[in-house]
Amino acid sequence: MFEEENAAWGLVHALVLDGQGGARWLRYGELHALQLAPGHSLWLHWDRGHPLAQAWLRDNSGLSEFVCDLLLEENTRPRLLPLPDAELLLFLRGVNLNPGAQPEDMVSVRIFAQAQRVVSLRLRPLRATDELIGQLMAGKGPRTASELILYIAQHLTERVQDLVGGLSDTLDEEEERIDADDRYQPEHNGLLQLRRRAAGLRRFLAPQRDIYGQLARAKLPWFAADDGDYWNELNNSLTRYLEELELSRERVALLLEAEDRSLNERMNRTMYRFGVITGIFLPMTFLTGLLGTNVGGIPGASNPYGFFVTCALLLLLAAAEWWMFRRLRWL
Repeated sequence: MFEEENAAWGLVHALVLDGQGGARWLRYGELHALQLAPGHSLWLHWDRGHPLAQAWLRDNSGLSEFVCDLLLEENTRPRLLPLPDAELLLFLRGVNLNPGAQPEDMVSVRIFAQAQRVVSLRLRPLRATDELIGQLMAGKGPRTASELILYIAQHLTERVQDLVGGLSDTLDEEEERIDADDRYQPEHNGLLQLRRRAAGLRRFLAPQRDIYGQLARAKLPWFAADDGDYWNELNNSLTRYLEELELSRERVALLLEAEDRSLNERMNRTMYRFGVITGIFLPMTFLTGLLGTNVGGIPGASNPYGFFVTCALLLLLAAAEWWMFRRLRWL
């Protein structure tokens, strides 16, 4: 199978776009003698961590050492770098939907693009490229190299929309529960995780939004005339998602403040009750301590009803204190 052959070389996908929205698969061995027909484009998607993929990039891709070093960097942020000869270097981030991963730990995709060739690299699987291949196999995918990078960016942005919408829905549920039940307390660690997720997403999406804005203004000769409109729409979409993330962070802060305020109110009520109880029993404790001294002259010491009279007096004192606290509105 050609998929196993390609995987052995670190080649995740190799396709030739037919210019009509479809594509055909390529084997690794076909790359060296490949001649693209007019209107066709080549897309090579590599596993950046594979040693043979790194070797191909440096030895057989025809890219400069400078470009190869950038594509193989360990840690990068979203960036756009125009290159000579109308070439483009583009680093984007996508939501991490791999099992066991945190969505805010975003997956990087590095792209080198020119008129008829797109070389992309990833370290971890990216669902956006799988969906794009499904469109190509159905004949409804990108037709040119410029459309290919636009489609990749669109799929990455759609995943962001789903995640931001999920954050907003979770906060809506928490706020509705608080409004419905004053005694409900949201999970503190869960709220902190939501705030960290929003901050982590915003860290990468803010520069990515600026990149979309730059691409909307780019005038590369192999870009279609209306590509700028689509990039501008992606820029507007990310701007809206960033505003939602900022709003989510503020909503989490308000929920945390409400939680702290509720906790303080409960603590104050508890301490107040302890204070009232202490105020009631303090005079009674004083009297019982005074009557408990082992010295002569204690009133009622020889009276057989002295104990009962003392208990009655203590109950009367407690009732009087309770009445006084009620009049003073302390209870």
